[in-house]
Amino acid sequence: MPYYAHSSKATESSAWHLLSEHLADTAITAQSLADAFGGGQLAYVAALLHDVGKYSSEFQARLAGSNIKVDHSTAGAVEAKVRYGNVGHLLAYAVAGHHSGLPDWGSEADDTGLMVRMKKELPDYSAFLAEVLPLLPVKLAIPPIKTVAGAGFSVQFLIRFIYSCLVDADYLDTEKALSASKAALRQPSSSLENLSRELDAHLQDMCCKASNSPVNIKRAEILSACRKKAPDKPGLFTLTVPTGGGKTLSSLSFALRHAVAHEMRRIIYVMPYTSIIEQNAAIFKAILGSDNVLEHHSNFSYPQTISREMATENTDDGLQKLRLATENWDMPIVATTNVQFFESLFASRSSRCRKLHNIANSVIVLDEAQMIPTGFLKPCLSAIVELVTNYRATVVLCTATQPAIKSLLPASLVPVEIIGDPSDLYDHFKRVRVQNLGELSDSDLALRLSEQHQVLCVVNSKKHARLLHAMLQGDHNFHLSTRMCPAHRTTVIQAIKDRLKNGQTCRVISTQLIEAGVDIDFPVVYRSMAGIDSIAQAAGRCNREGRLPEGQVYVFWPDKHGMPKGWLQRTASLGGVVMDMHEDPLHARSIRDYFSLLYEIDDAELDKEKILAEIREQERKLCFPFRTVAEKFSLIDNDTHTVLIPWDDVCKQALATAEQSRFPGTFARKLQRYGVEVYVGEFKELIHSNALVSVGETYFVLREEVMKEFYCVEIGLKPLAESAFLQDTLMV
Repeated sequence: MPYYAHSSKATESSAWHLLSEHLADTAITAQSLADAFGGGQLAYVAALLHDVGKYSSEFQARLAGSNIKVDHSTAGAVEAKVRYGNVGHLLAYAVAGHHSGLPDWGSEADDTGLMVRMKKELPDYSAFLAEVLPLLPVKLAIPPIKTVAGAGFSVQFLIRFIYSCLVDADYLDTEKALSASKAALRQPSSSLENLSRELDAHLQDMCCKASNSPVNIKRAEILSACRKKAPDKPGLFTLTVPTGGGKTLSSLSFALRHAVAHEMRRIIYVMPYTSIIEQNAAIFKAILGSDNVLEHHSNFSYPQTISREMATENTDDGLQKLRLATENWDMPIVATTNVQFFESLFASRSSRCRKLHNIANSVIVLDEAQMIPTGFLKPCLSAIVELVTNYRATVVLCTATQPAIKSLLPASLVPVEIIGDPSDLYDHFKRVRVQNLGELSDSDLALRLSEQHQVLCVVNSKKHARLLHAMLQGDHNFHLSTRMCPAHRTTVIQAIKDRLKNGQTCRVISTQLIEAGVDIDFPVVYRSMAGIDSIAQAAGRCNREGRLPEGQVYVFWPDKHGMPKGWLQRTASLGGVVMDMHEDPLHARSIRDYFSLLYEIDDAELDKEKILAEIREQERKLCFPFRTVAEKFSLIDNDTHTVLIPWDDVCKQALATAEQSRFPGTFARKLQRYGVEVYVGEFKELIHSNALVSVGETYFVLREEVMKEFYCVEIGLKPLAESAFLQDTLMV
């Protein structure tokens, strides 16, 4: 009898997807994906075995319409272990989890763990012997891997990448068989060679138009240094460039030339904030073409389903192609966040892991590398070490304030600095003088700021920004925080830039969001005490273009409510220590001392969830806790909801159309610039206050009738009273 992998209601069973074809084709695809890191044979076997459980009569009956549950994934895991011993044991995780996600090995009491699943009674699937057994190799070995990040870490990392190849190949082959129109959208983009030439032409045009100023001469030297280093062998690099040195395009030039020189597959640009990504991705798209740049982060969504009906309603094939690319990052340029990048490397769900194999043989630029969360620093560095050592990746740690991580890396991996002497470069780009004012009350601070013609003040919390803004005297005072939707912030930032350019009065109170990704230039900057890296970022908004002999940066200790407890308070304390130690807190020596102090803490604080300990616990028995690690590895608090603000007619029109659409999710891209993230308690209170309306059962939108009550053109979403918040929480 014929055995099938997938059925289709639209066709007779004779036209269904044959199981033998699916396994063979998926195996070939998985092998080609894994060849990038030497795991081709492992991925080939995993793919051949992943669906052998479908050779049971029970599963075939299910395809024909029988309402029975059939475990078709465990059979292949059992066969892998039986036929290939310990190597098969590794493949068993990937095969058993190709739908449900990488499992924990677990215990006898854990029904979802691989240990228990491997012992369960399964339907008879022996029919696979005739069609699959002849395709299986007799012996199987893991590729040679260097275990510099730890034996257990390296082995579980390999399992993740084999799993990625398997699930991506499985999805792609099923898509090709059941949705040819969808598969046809996955067309190759431009080559990296062509994109490198496009960037070269753009940079040449920029250089021709730029003035022959000292700053522009140094920027040209930085670009030249990046190009000269591009032919170097793949590995770990650092690019230490002061703010304003043009490191974004210089690092991209290095990445493209390096990738071309070593036949690498893509550039992955990883950034800490969505605001930086939005700005940099827009630059990349303008230079390289929007079809060649994938922007993938929480604020940039694409339709989650592709169908013939949707295509009729939304005929933007380019949009659908980009949505498909978010599944596996099969694009030449990917712009993403620390959260998306690192959480994927420690994820267990197939939807998060599909992209992993496309990280291999790529150039990864970690912009603002000092922003890797310290509580997860050791696991993140272990992943970087693994990518560079065993997956033919090049990683560039790109920052103005290079973190002192050398002591946390294995001795065999020494970073190569692209710029010969960063200290010398700092001296050329030094444009400000930093002074420590000590303690400064809100009233004294507000008075100082009100006396300034043009000034920026950066504080540590949204509450402090709001209170301080309310105390400013005079006109033309601005506020910036994430309580304002991105479209609103863009409008305000443009107004600020216009006033600065025209020499008009302009006073700005902002949270840290302005410190990265916002190209703005003030003669005077005040910064609430923080880590030296944050102070350096704030200083990068002062005398940015070097129009003054020297800009003024004032650092101060705020009132108690302006210094949140916890990690911010710790980094601020260390920032204060370094400022007392050094006359110039922004010099390379100061920054090195700051990060040395920051990392001179108990190892547990650099791996606060004990991720590495979880992996090491039973590594000798090849028992790995994939699901547990994925649950623990969360870089940010995800306990938030997005509230859309009907800020302008573009938003209102998109919402009105989405309300009438059968596919309201397709409008997420248009609406992403109108969202404000709120915590669960505040979200519940907004609902309790009847302030929100649901649109298309997809979006929660602030009702236009209450906009003035809940949203302000000066500060954005207004804070809800603490007493009301507490009462609402207790009621719920």
